[in-house]
Amino acid sequence: MPWSARRSGWSARPITLAVLLGGLWLFGMGEAALVNSSLGNTPWTVLAEGVANHSRLDIGGATILLSVLVLAGWIPLRQLPALGTLANVVVIGVSLDVMRRLLPHPGAVPVRALEAAGGIVTIGVASALYLTANLGPGPRDGWMTGIHRRLGYPLASVRVTIELTVLAVGVVLGGTVGVATVAFALFVGYCLAWTLQLFMRQFRHDAS
Repeated sequence: MPWSARRSGWSARPITLAVLLGGLWLFGMGEAALVNSSLGNTPWTVLAEGVANHSRLDIGGATILLSVLVLAGWIPLRQLPALGTLANVVVIGVSLDVMRRLLPHPGAVPVRALEAAGGIVTIGVASALYLTANLGPGPRDGWMTGIHRRLGYPLASVRVTIELTVLAVGVVLGGTVGVATVAFALFVGYCLAWTLQLFMRQFRHDAS
């Protein structure tokens, strides 16, 4: 993409930084919409909510704490962070807490379903923006790729194992699981892919 970083993961043009931070803020906003819908969270937010239930942290603070712990797990994997990695740790958790207060907390199930659907689409679009900034993976993605590189397990198997483990621990701690959790697993990848395809078509058209 025209805004993608092309050299170091620690230096970025203003437009690249704006896309990165905007994407991460939107990601937190999508997570907040799912939390407010009370129809189920993403696996990592299920875990963060469970941690928050057993501590003085709110969900955003628990998200930041978990990201830091996961980032520490990069050390034995010899995975190196970049600017986007550190921004991911902070911005998503802050956005989640801020947007939870600003977004509606609907009572009617149809409105809650719309908010959850909007959250899933927002996360898909946000992921495309964050990834195309090309400033390094988030802590969770880096954990996945690091395990794959160091231990040789298939990438898909590593991702599924991590997500299911996180979800199971989150459920035990009392995190919210529901239909939106399943919908997220089924559709967020398509939202990401469609957004990337839209970017590619748009910028190919502009280049021609």
